[in-house]
Amino acid sequence: MLPPFPRVAGPRARQTLALARYASTSTKEKFRVLVVGAGSGGLTAANQIYNRFKAAGKPLNAGDVGVLDAADYHYYQPNVSFRTLVGSGLSKKTDFRRPLASLFPPHIMHIAENVKSFYPESSSVTTTSGRTISYDSLVVAAGLKTNWDGVAGLPQALADPYSGVSSIYSYDTCDKVLHDVDALRSGNAIFTQPAGVIKCSGAPQKIMWMTWDKYQKSGRGNNIKIDFMTGMPAMFSVKKYSDALNALRIERGIGAEFQHNLISIDAANRKATFKKDDGSTVDRSPIADAAGWVEIDQATLRHVKPEFGNIFALGDCSSLPTSKTIAAITSQAPVLTENLFSVMDTGKVSSAKYDGYTSCPLLTGYGELMLTEFKYGLVPKESFANYMGDQTKRRRLFYHFKKDLFPWAYWNRMVDGKWFGPSGPFRPKFV
Repeated sequence: MLPPFPRVAGPRARQTLALARYASTSTKEKFRVLVVGAGSGGLTAANQIYNRFKAAGKPLNAGDVGVLDAADYHYYQPNVSFRTLVGSGLSKKTDFRRPLASLFPPHIMHIAENVKSFYPESSSVTTTSGRTISYDSLVVAAGLKTNWDGVAGLPQALADPYSGVSSIYSYDTCDKVLHDVDALRSGNAIFTQPAGVIKCSGAPQKIMWMTWDKYQKSGRGNNIKIDFMTGMPAMFSVKKYSDALNALRIERGIGAEFQHNLISIDAANRKATFKKDDGSTVDRSPIADAAGWVEIDQATLRHVKPEFGNIFALGDCSSLPTSKTIAAITSQAPVLTENLFSVMDTGKVSSAKYDGYTSCPLLTGYGELMLTEFKYGLVPKESFANYMGDQTKRRRLFYHFKKDLFPWAYWNRMVDGKWFGPSGPFRPKFV
């Protein structure tokens, strides 16, 4: 195995068809602010930018902010976390997606196309249909794409309902995880995590912990051996949490091999092959660094090249040296918004700086969760430690944060640009 809050229909839901028609027929070729990607980062940034100009008494016109994304659906982010809930049998996957067009307010233009190429020298992009669209400022929030073909035999094994191979990293296969977990009565269960940068790096062990708990509670714990094969050198990147998780792994009798990457699957013979190597590849772009990430300043989120000073980025596609999670985006978006506004208004960035805050709500069983929070340098930055004590302690309250509060806040606040991470519904003030 690899790694519910329905929205009430209202004015926005009734606008869906009109918005979709507006997006598909629009011929506008220039935007004040153009956003690439309508995932969590893109939608949040687009709405916060529009709201920031309005709050400053300098409102943008309807249609001044455009968002490029050809997807039909928007999936709840952190999408891997929701798939953990699905794979654990706690939720239905259909609870965690919405038609993308339904999430756009009328003043933000949805362009139902994807970007093919970036031309930062001329402040423009070309789309997959061949259109050229220019901008005053660009926000890149393109996310990550999972390379299933990077593991020989994996796509075929995922498509085979009897292979015993599944993944929480795909909407199409996350419910297969629950089937495979339930179907195993005895034998070996292997959970894997690749080396390098992935989305929500704690997710592979979240589903492992939930599976361990299920097997214990269903009387199969003594009949099934669980192993965690990870390409990383430790259980977690932050030593404080890694030590606690490794102690928990040993206590629960879960085997582990570190710095071991999955390279192939032989589903017919139920065999997985690993090696100590990271052979990942990345795409190149004129706005990317040598590793393929959009190269931005880690504090201001503005492109590091002065000639590309009207380009900003956030989320999974950025070069920010922090974990790629929804929690990171909630803290990045207000900083990006403030600096983009300041650059467009005064020509200079503001005092707003991102400190690398991110969080990984780690399910460790049914009814318990370890809430890890940290910033640049892998330094813990815990929101509740002063009130509730050390956050390496697994708590039921944190479990309900993940299962109940976070999905509600996401659909009802964040995608509208009204959720600011540790600040909750209050936009941070930057001195």
